[in-house]
Amino acid sequence: MTSPLRLGVNIDHVATIRNARGGMHPDPVRAAFIAAEAGADGITAHLREDRRHITDEDIDRLMERLTIPLNLEMAATEEMLEIALRHRPHAACIVPEKREERTTEGGLDAAGQDNLLRPFVSRLVEANIRVSLFIEPDPRQIEAAIRLKAPVVEFHTGLYAALEGDEQARELNRIADAAALATKNGIEAHAGHGLTFDNVVPIAAIPQLAELNIGHFLIGEAIVTGLDASVRRMRGLMDEARG
Repeated sequence: MTSPLRLGVNIDHVATIRNARGGMHPDPVRAAFIAAEAGADGITAHLREDRRHITDEDIDRLMERLTIPLNLEMAATEEMLEIALRHRPHAACIVPEKREERTTEGGLDAAGQDNLLRPFVSRLVEANIRVSLFIEPDPRQIEAAIRLKAPVVEFHTGLYAALEGDEQARELNRIADAAALATKNGIEAHAGHGLTFDNVVPIAAIPQLAELNIGHFLIGEAIVTGLDASVRRMRGLMDEARG
């Protein structure tokens, strides 16, 4: 039997629905508790610069009340660094961020941004925050993560999710090779973006992956089946893949 695979549930889009008309409902913090009870090992929340979904108050309440680890997704900006250092979540995942994008598009160019990223990684690590870089499954990006001394990388699985047939199989192999390379170099490998009930099993079966972060699909499915059922089914598929 291979090692257990952690599930991080991203609650951003509960906040998206709330913010569509204002007010307090649905509450992403309540959603975080439901996800935890259903089998989530951690909660992910992306505090964007424009606050389009998760807000500073959401992060305050999550840090105060959450009993499982919080993974704070953040852009490499001084504002976000200050927030992370003030709250000291369990983890911080540095992601690329464009104001015009609907969701995070592609991985961080760690290979081309060494000088920018180095102080962010070092200051977060010094604060005992587990740092991850959201990157493409590309050896150049993994080599950059090694140079930056990032303890974790999260591979962008959006291309895998968008492809079919032989092309998807090739991308799956690329992710598996990247996970093996990262692990060989002492970096913990995670993955996420675009994962669903239909495509998660091959990704979950990659033995070097330690964690999957899944959000938009689970929140969308929850509208029909409920968040508890949505998370439990994903948890079950992941466990079966590792069994």
